[in-house]
Amino acid sequence: MLATIYSAAIYGVEAYLVDIEVDLSYGLPGMVLVGLPDTAVQEARERVRSAIRNSGLNFPPLKITVNLAPASTRKTGPNFDLAVALGILSASEQLPCAAIHEWVIAGELSLNGTLRPVQGALALALAARQAGKKYILLSAESAPEAALVPDLQVYPAHSLQEALAILQNPEHFSALKPAEPCLFQSSPETALDFAEVKGHAFVKRGLEIAAAGGHNLLMVGPPGSGKTMLAKRFVSILPFLSLNESLEVSKIHSICGQFRQKKRRGLLRERPFRAPHHSITIAGLVGGSSIPRPGEISLADHGVLFLDELLEFRREVLEVLRQPLEEGQVTLARAGHSVTYPSRFCFLAAMNPCPCGYQGDALQFCVCTPGQIERYWSRLSGPLLDRIDLHLSVPRLNKQELVQERLSEPSVDIRQRVIQARELQRERFSAHAYQTNAEILPRDLQHYCRLDSDSRTFLQAAVQKLDLSARAYERILKVARTLADLEAREQIALSDLAEAIQFRCLDRRQRSLVSRV
Repeated sequence: MLATIYSAAIYGVEAYLVDIEVDLSYGLPGMVLVGLPDTAVQEARERVRSAIRNSGLNFPPLKITVNLAPASTRKTGPNFDLAVALGILSASEQLPCAAIHEWVIAGELSLNGTLRPVQGALALALAARQAGKKYILLSAESAPEAALVPDLQVYPAHSLQEALAILQNPEHFSALKPAEPCLFQSSPETALDFAEVKGHAFVKRGLEIAAAGGHNLLMVGPPGSGKTMLAKRFVSILPFLSLNESLEVSKIHSICGQFRQKKRRGLLRERPFRAPHHSITIAGLVGGSSIPRPGEISLADHGVLFLDELLEFRREVLEVLRQPLEEGQVTLARAGHSVTYPSRFCFLAAMNPCPCGYQGDALQFCVCTPGQIERYWSRLSGPLLDRIDLHLSVPRLNKQELVQERLSEPSVDIRQRVIQARELQRERFSAHAYQTNAEILPRDLQHYCRLDSDSRTFLQAAVQKLDLSARAYERILKVARTLADLEAREQIALSDLAEAIQFRCLDRRQRSLVSRV
């Protein structure tokens, strides 16, 4: 007596189908699970046995062997409880269902037979559709999340008995209607807006450039100058997620349990904004651990990763950002497996100019010694600084700016200019995988960032005088390309290059520090 049920599991940020083979044979009664199950999967034996009995069904007094295939991949979590229980009922001929091979089943069972939600329902549904399955059966709490996937019939169940009834007579039950794909646009009354920020015209200009071209940005200023306030409003000038981007981002947030925690019922529309604390570990930032799970950089995919008080983060944590910032993904290799996490985010960071925070401040005197300031800045490595396109000085507001009552330019107006610049980039890169200017590879820079003779001479002189690295040179070209797009110009002008170089002020500071060592 053999039965096969299809379930699904999550590995990294993707889901894959798992064949659950259940064999009943004569022998010493008991259940054995094979196929690299972890502790949570092994404990399914007791949950399944109790759930079947407490649901008024017959748990066969036979030797039960459950194989989770592919056997070479470690299975984690309680997702397989419902599929194992239904496999036992099918093998013992208590579940007549000729079309069982068209279903994907996932759910955690309680001892009384009721179903609990599982993490990553959206990812499981996407895997089921990709595998060509027609139906997916989940708990009633997880089903609305899976219903966001089109071309797949999602059936919710509250208990093992109801799941059994659905499989026997699916025509007597209604599949969930597909939910609206984008429900989470922030309301104008609650969204943070740049209109609330007084002064800082230069900083807002830099943030607009970063949003238009997908560039990384660092703000340096004393405490209370408004760095965090400006960063939190950055998302309000970014374009909303496209449907494909929303599916990818929502899948990652679903796997990490964000949908359940925040009781979301639809795909994300606004770009994510992640601001981890400076005590975060490497695994918490980039993901990993023994059970592969995404980290903060993946939760910020297609959105913003903001590191406040940048130099308070441990140096080894900051250095792991190099690959994600350069390649848009990070690959972690462990004994027996490797996993790749997406990390196409816009990197924002804020820091003080010195340990006390008041170097160059007009209102408070700095008490740091030159040696303390040098040691402080030495925590920011040159390779990481090279990967940041825009360096902004954020001074404290003066009295006139502080007491002004007139509102600044609202985010909706800035966002419109950003969208227009992004549209130009989308048309320009239609034959490539690039989405923004920040993603242009070195081999394509000459093609997309052409300079006239005067601009080329000016840039060569700037590189020589400022001793800029090759990576800084490339970043200047990309920022200049974005500045031209904001003005709807195909040709990069000399003024675009000059403004882009103006945003590389920390290269000069770093060179000065190196010359002293």
